[in-house]
Amino acid sequence: MLRALDIRDMLIIDRLELSFQPGLNALTGETGAGKSILLDSLGFVLGWRGRAELVRQGAAQGEVVAEFELSPDHPAHAILAEAGLPGGDELILRRINTAEGRKTAWVNDRRCSGDVLRALSETLIELHGQHDDRGLLNPRGHRAMLDDFAGVSDRLTSVRAAWTDMSRARKALAGTEAALAAVRSEEDFLRHAVSELDQLDPQPGEDAELDARRRMMQGAERIRDDVARAYALLSGDGAEGAMSDAIRWLEGVSGNAGGQLDEPIAALGRAMIELGEAQDGVNACLQTLDFDPSELEQAEERLFAIRALARKHDVAPDDLGAFADTLRTRLNQLEAGDADLADRRAAVDAAQKAYDNAAADLSAARATAAGRLDAAVMAELAPLKMERAVFRTELSPAEPGPEGTDAVAFTVATNPGAPAGPLNKIASGGELSRFLLALKVCLSGDDSARTMIFDEIDRGVGGATADAVGRRLASLAQGGQVLVVTHSPQVAARAAHHWRVQKQVTDGQTLSTVIPLAQPDRVDEIARMVAGDTITDEARAAARALLQA
Repeated sequence: MLRALDIRDMLIIDRLELSFQPGLNALTGETGAGKSILLDSLGFVLGWRGRAELVRQGAAQGEVVAEFELSPDHPAHAILAEAGLPGGDELILRRINTAEGRKTAWVNDRRCSGDVLRALSETLIELHGQHDDRGLLNPRGHRAMLDDFAGVSDRLTSVRAAWTDMSRARKALAGTEAALAAVRSEEDFLRHAVSELDQLDPQPGEDAELDARRRMMQGAERIRDDVARAYALLSGDGAEGAMSDAIRWLEGVSGNAGGQLDEPIAALGRAMIELGEAQDGVNACLQTLDFDPSELEQAEERLFAIRALARKHDVAPDDLGAFADTLRTRLNQLEAGDADLADRRAAVDAAQKAYDNAAADLSAARATAAGRLDAAVMAELAPLKMERAVFRTELSPAEPGPEGTDAVAFTVATNPGAPAGPLNKIASGGELSRFLLALKVCLSGDDSARTMIFDEIDRGVGGATADAVGRRLASLAQGGQVLVVTHSPQVAARAAHHWRVQKQVTDGQTLSTVIPLAQPDRVDEIARMVAGDTITDEARAAARALLQA
């Protein structure tokens, strides 16, 4: 609910503070008094696009502050949370416009963008009038309005879920098709590469092993003779024989040496063991160095083949085996691809069928609700002296989407047999106002979260029709808040709260102000609306009668 509006230096307003109340609030005044300026100022603080020049002449800047009261479940809380702005049960919007045209906005004393203001405004204010392109005249919102009237939130949730499932299934199918297409485009390469790698069958570590073996064989002839001579010196005719003779001689005389030879004999025994190990190692080396020349050729060929494949595929030699497994997996995908593709297509068909069924169920509910809405609006049009007009909610096929397969448009024909068309194209000013009011009465539901504003919606009507308009506005205001800018005494009389907008000239400057009216003042204001500039006793009597009706 809009609780207060503070306007400073905007157009012909120097300073104005207004406190609004629940129920029906009426703003009246002579033409040109500044009623539209109030709406322009409110639209400015809500981020709506309007007049370019708003700052009062001679002022450095204009400022508007709007204070709203929010219920705990008000949808504005979600917008505040998403924008990282402070919340609470009070929402204060403040916006400044400098004389140079620079605009700055705050929400609860925190800077914010115009986009945030406009998002909040969708939850705070609902404007209806002849030039309203944000509310009932906007065909983009007609489907959502019909859905609210129909109470199809569960069906709509089902359609959205089915659309999401279908979109995912289609995405999965497209991914599988793309993957298979990519594999098929390189099938020949994959088969050749896998065959080549399988034939060579390189093993991890084989490159280093072959390289070491090759180097050893290349230097074998140069070192073999030296190793053989060393082995001869270590064998029976060399060190081994000499050490064996020495041990034998020492052992023969050790008994007469008083134990002095025991340690040397033991050391020679240990040396014989070490010497045997040395002999074995040198002999093993000799056997290794003893190779067939063709073996070197074979080792070199395999080593070069492994390295050539590694360079070809830009991988390390030790990674060729894992690379072959990767290519083999891609080939397996190709071979299993047809079955996978069939599963994906079946999933898409099932998701499409589920979406079609959910969308058809939603369409049927919308069609039924459209008939009920048409009957309800037609019933409202009769008291508004438009009983010959025809209102229709037209459903037509639309591109499938998360909201179903229907396009919805509210159309009217002002007379039987006349062609139907969009509200703002067919109806005249007064007719349009009454159409909007009738439609809003039928679509209102629980609108207590938003303040509804009707800008001269009673234009062109009077008498019993104006009274019917006033009664419907008062009905809409029950449990909520409605602001109406009106020239109709019948409408103003139905208001729970009444303000008069008037102009006055001070020091040669024209300023607009708004005055809250108590009951006696309301009588005079409504009498003025009845009789004009000269208020007669008869006009006051008529005003009292309207207020008491």
